[in-house]
Amino acid sequence: MYTFTEDQLSIQEVARDIAQNQLKALADEIDKTGRFPEENLNLLVEAQLLQLSIPEEYGGAGMDDEIAKALVVMELAKCCAATAEIVDVHYLSTDILMRKGTDAQKAQYLPEAAKGKLGGFALTEPGAGSDAAGMKTRAVKDGSDYVINGTKCFISNLGPNEGNHFVVIAVTEPGIGTKGTTAFLVDRSMKGVSCGKTEDKMGIRGAAVSELILEDVRVPESAVLGKLGEGFKIAMMGLDGGRIGIASQACGVAFGAIDEAIKYAGQRVQFGKPISANQGIQWYLADMATRAEAAWALTLKAASLRQQGLPCTKEAAMAKYYAGEAACFCCDLALQIHGGYGYMKDYAIERMYRDARIMRIYEGTSEVQKMVIGRMLIN
Repeated sequence: MYTFTEDQLSIQEVARDIAQNQLKALADEIDKTGRFPEENLNLLVEAQLLQLSIPEEYGGAGMDDEIAKALVVMELAKCCAATAEIVDVHYLSTDILMRKGTDAQKAQYLPEAAKGKLGGFALTEPGAGSDAAGMKTRAVKDGSDYVINGTKCFISNLGPNEGNHFVVIAVTEPGIGTKGTTAFLVDRSMKGVSCGKTEDKMGIRGAAVSELILEDVRVPESAVLGKLGEGFKIAMMGLDGGRIGIASQACGVAFGAIDEAIKYAGQRVQFGKPISANQGIQWYLADMATRAEAAWALTLKAASLRQQGLPCTKEAAMAKYYAGEAACFCCDLALQIHGGYGYMKDYAIERMYRDARIMRIYEGTSEVQKMVIGRMLIN
């Protein structure tokens, strides 16, 4: 059992209040229109949740706490998975910048991030998803600059009007695989940076996801994040945190689905009694709650290890794998409990069912997570 600090519980309560009283009412409309939930982000900035881990000297809340971030994402995801994803990706890009950025890089981007100007992470390409060694984006040295060319796809927090800065992984030394990759900080305003196709997604439709096109983008040496050749290493470090974030999002969706199922089962009367009185429904709820609680425990264990600066790659992969599967399982059974009504867009569970499906895919599919776990067990 985890014992939370007063600060963690306070932050969780603030996130829960915003999610239940404000985000929940907009979730269906945001899903139907696919519009970016700018008003939600404004609320989170005002409550200092979006800038939670950014140091106070840069305008943040100064609470660099992995468990607190996980609790915030969980609470938001119970009501609006799209908003939770936006926050999680912003946390990911901010975390990489805080861990690997120079003082000048932090001074340039963290104050903007604290005000709600979103950061993103650009690793995936059309021909290189989990196979990072196959990426084609190149950064070629030209005098004191680098010139970057390539296309990144499925980039979260990037839309026609969304996205301020991105951690871009590019090849700087071809022919040596991931050891020849480097991380760069790329500003949306730089010449040659553009937003390509904005994806029309099955779920989490309010979270902007687009192609990031880089055409002769000239960046100074000072844009290098970390050291030359550390790109893959930085990406994997970031993905540890990102996977904990997606696990947190999945936990929130799972718990949200359980709440919807319990509410409906108590209201729906068949054969003279609420369907929650049926043993079969109770067993469904028991299975859902057990898996959600197990995912919660795995997620908080991974977050706790990362907070302590301890290795957590295996635990982050376990949390992301299990929580993603649990979210889909819980949403499926919750929809089944709703019967025919669950298939209709009048009920939140229909949206949640679609939202959950991506959680077995992004930040590494369930199959990739099992590869990571298996390799770490035998090495």
